[in-house]
Amino acid sequence: MAQPVAADTTTVTLTTTDTADQTTAGNVPDDPPGVQIPGSSLLPAAGPAKTKSSAKKSGTVSKAARQRSKAQVAVAAAKKQLGDPYQWGATGPGSFDCSGLAVFAWRKAGVKLPRTTYSQLSAVKKKISWKNLEPGDLIFTSGGGHVGIYVGDGKMIHSPHAGANVRIDKLNDYRKQTFVGAVRPGL
Repeated sequence: MAQPVAADTTTVTLTTTDTADQTTAGNVPDDPPGVQIPGSSLLPAAGPAKTKSSAKKSGTVSKAARQRSKAQVAVAAAKKQLGDPYQWGATGPGSFDCSGLAVFAWRKAGVKLPRTTYSQLSAVKKKISWKNLEPGDLIFTSGGGHVGIYVGDGKMIHSPHAGANVRIDKLNDYRKQTFVGAVRPGL
């Protein structure tokens, strides 16, 4: 085993503030890769040490990544309901109204939504414009009385009305003209 060599060191303190991430705090020597730390069988990782600001930025990215992951779960859950009949007041499984489908899908992703379209639109804080829709966003049309889940590619999944089944439709001119807002659950 090679003898430890004295080297200039820089000490940084790394603290992540996101509770979902593991919190790490302490002094970390900035040794060149491949140099063994005295008293340890571990080698330091290659690359620059993170500062407090870069740790917070990665926490922000992680929050957005977690939301996208939840949105994927919600969209997949809604797609599994394709063909189920519309039934006013139903939240599944087996039948849904429009807001019931949103509640069901987002519950599968671990997000609790209010029951009605109007409550969903007002309760979810992250408002989204038509131009910035992402899969999983809830799209409100028809004066706020109808909601669908954006699935990407200019389409939404929804339970449209009595006599119809859960389906995916293009966001046509009617939907754009009656659009009252969109929200991004899970943030």
